[in-house]
Parts: sequence; structure tokens; C-alpha cells
Amino acid sequence: MTFTRSAMRFGLVVFGVAILVAPGVRIARAQDTKAAAAASAATPVAETTTTLKDQTDLAVTVYNSNLALVRDVRQIELPAGESRLRFMDIAASINPATVHFRALADPDKLNVLEQDYEYDLLNPAKLLQKYVGREVTLVRNVEKDNSTELQTEQATLLADNDGGPVWKIGDEIVTGMATDSYRFADLPGNLYDRPTLLWLLDNRGARRESVEASYLTTNLSWSADYVLTIGKQETSADLNGWVTLVNNSGTAFENAQLQLVAGDVHRVEPPAGVAGGLMARAESVTVAAAPFQQESFSEYHLYTLGRRTSIENNESKQISLLSAVGIPIERRYVVNGQSYYYRNAAMPGGTMKDPVQVYYKFQNQEKSGLGMPLPGGTVRVYEADSHGGVLFIGEDNIEHTPKDESVDLNVGNAFDIVAERKQTDYKSISNRVVEMEYEITLRNHKDGAVTVEVNEPIGGDWEMLSSSYEAKKTDAFAAQFQVPVAANGTSVLTYRVRVHW
Repeated sequence: MTFTRSAMRFGLVVFGVAILVAPGVRIARAQDTKAAAAASAATPVAETTTTLKDQTDLAVTVYNSNLALVRDVRQIELPAGESRLRFMDIAASINPATVHFRALADPDKLNVLEQDYEYDLLNPAKLLQKYVGREVTLVRNVEKDNSTELQTEQATLLADNDGGPVWKIGDEIVTGMATDSYRFADLPGNLYDRPTLLWLLDNRGARRESVEASYLTTNLSWSADYVLTIGKQETSADLNGWVTLVNNSGTAFENAQLQLVAGDVHRVEPPAGVAGGLMARAESVTVAAAPFQQESFSEYHLYTLGRRTSIENNESKQISLLSAVGIPIERRYVVNGQSYYYRNAAMPGGTMKDPVQVYYKFQNQEKSGLGMPLPGGTVRVYEADSHGGVLFIGEDNIEHTPKDESVDLNVGNAFDIVAERKQTDYKSISNRVVEMEYEITLRNHKDGAVTVEVNEPIGGDWEMLSSSYEAKKTDAFAAQFQVPVAANGTSVLTYRVRVHW
């Protein structure tokens, strides 16, 4: 095929046009892409706010270690696609790393893209800091003609540091100006009046959805408190148990399903310098319409309240845990010898007085009206007097006590029972063998007879050579004696031991 010169020129022109036009097309497409991206970035993401008015269910599980698990269910409207959700009315002492958010009906179609915890809370100082670089209305009260007038002035806040705010008023830079109040045009978007969780969501499911947010929070704790009232005959007692809840978490929990976990939960120590909660401002006492239901849970015990309850912020609340009447109880008098009693360096040849401790003991058994595992706590003991009233006689802490175990409470020292001891003999049999003899005098000034339990520490490889009352070897280095003492009487315990070192 042959081409004329004009045809060749036409072809070159067409080719040249193609060369020139193609880059133009590519540039136009790039510009379109940038414009589309800019338009997309300028399109605001829809925002939804949820508060307690949307709440449909609330469950709070409190551990006896200043920790609680909150499960908050709300019914909300969510737009399709990406949107931001402000989840408000949460505990101020929340641990953001523990937050879990999900849709209950169709969790696969609601995804969390980002999560923020907004704790930059609204106060005058923070509001002023957020307005650096912006215009603020300054308000001053000016006395004029025996009256007060409000004068306002527009100023731009240049800085707000330790030395106070720096203003630009007109063409002047002003510091140290007395101002009675400030007026702000609006509330900055990144300043909140209360702690808020903020999620960026991608919703491919229903517009109306039930969502659940669960998280751990501190400054919400519980403890067990007990009142043991001993009858006049001192053979039986009534026991009332209470759960004391203290809420300093920064929010109230209204109409919540309450569960308590008793046990030692292992936790990682928080970083130093974590701020504590507020002091409780109120106390309330509630008697449960339904008792706590107890069940084993992992290596702990779970107590579920049979009704819903509310726990206000900065409140101490008591709820009835258990009640038992006529528990068989035993009173014990105990003398515990210590190793330094083997010689009296302060007064050679003199006696030493031992405290006679008073214990009350009962069994956590169903036949006694108990049988529920008792969470550790404080037991306050009261006793009936001759006038029909009850008086406080002491208190003691108990550990977590499973059913069918005993509870032994030390309520103080006996006033009318005296114990004195002295070492009456020391004999060296050989380089590694000695014999020792002790005398413990017990005097009872009560109108009734008592029995005193005497526990003696004995070191080394020992054998009891003689004793005025039967000796019981309670462990490798201790002997126990049960010594009866008549009313207004005296008993003397003597024993001799041989010790091999």
C-alpha cells in the first residue's frame, strides 16, 4: 500500500493529536478522582447519641476486689453504612481496654471500625483551653452611679498557661485583666460533660438494633458484714448477714440485675498513680424481698439477688444476704503461750500474765439454719444483757467459709479470768537434752465454772514426762490442755517436758 505525502501529514497530525489528547484525558481522570475523594472527605459521617433513656437491660457483677463487670443493653437507631455512635452514661472509672461492643440480633452485620474513650470532661479550665486561638466575650461588672453595669468586650485568646490567659483586644496584647466571667459561642466538639465511649461503626444490618456494651470498672466494690447476737444463756445466737455495696464509679446503676462474686480473683496490678474514687456521700439499707441465690462458679461463689436493685453514685448500700435464728454456739476461753514465756528476763523469779482470749464458735451447717458459703467479712458480736437489751462485745474478720466448716471468732479478752505462768525448773541432762517444768495458775472470778484451753509451744524433739491435766499433742511443736476452773476458784496446771535438741 502506498501513501501520499498529504495522507502522511494527516496521519502524523492524527497521531500527534492522540499523543497530546491522551495525557489530557489521564489528567482529567486524576482530577476527578481527587475531587471525588475531597467530596467524600467533606461528607460528614452521621452521628448517633445514646443515653440511659435507650437502656433496656442492665446487669452488674461486683467482685470483692474493687472491680465490677457492667453489661449495658440499649435499643438504638443506627443508619446504614458508616456512622459514629456516642455511648454516654458510663462509669467514669471504666477500663477502656476491657470494652466489648456487639449487636445482639445480628452481630455479623455490625462492625466496630474504631473505638475511643472520651474523658476530657467539661469544666471552666478545660473550656478555656479549648478556645485558644478563638474569640471569647469577656464580661466585667462595673460600678457606675451606685449601680452595677455589665460591660462586654470581644477578645481573642492567644494562650492559657500557668501565668493566666493572654488576650488580644484590638491591636493590643493584654494579660492580667480582671474578668468576672466569660461567654463562649459554642461547646467544642471534643469536650464532653461526662465520660463517653465513641465508636465508628459499619452497619450492614437493620436500622433499629439492640446493642450491648460490656466493660470492667473500678471503684465499685462489695463486702460482707455480719451481726451475731448471742442469747442470754450463751448457748445459741442469731446471725444476720449483709452485703455492703460502695459505688464511687462515677455513674448510677438503675434497676440492675445484681450478682456478687466471692473469691480471690487474680488481677494484674494497675500502673502507679491511678486516681482513686470519691468518698461515699450517702448510706441506705435495703432488706431483700428475695434472698441471694448462691451457686459455685469456677473457683468462686456467685450470689445472685432475686430482684433488681439500684445503686446510686457515691452511695453505700446494704442488702440482706442471710438470716438464721438459734444457731448453736460455743464459748471458749483460750490461753496461748509464746516462746518468750520460757523465761522472765524482766522480773526474775516473778510470774507473767497471759491474756485469756474469748472465742465464740459455730458451724456453718444446714441443720443450724446456715449452710450457705459465707463470704469473708467482718462479724460484729452483740450479747443480750439483763435488761432485755443487747450490747456490742467485739468483732472479728472471717475468711471465705465453705459450708460445713466452722467459724471461730475472737471477740477480746476475759475480764474475770486470770492466767499466770512461770518456769519452775530447768535441768540439763546432757549437751543436747534438757528438762523443763512450768506452772500455769488459772483464777476464775465468775459465778459459773469455766474450762480454759491452754496451748503451749514446745520446741525440739519433746516428750511429756508429767502433767496435772491430760496433755494432747496438737502438732509437732505444741501441746494442749483443757483445764476446768470452778466458780470463784483456782486451778493450777503443771507439766514437765524433756526436750532433745
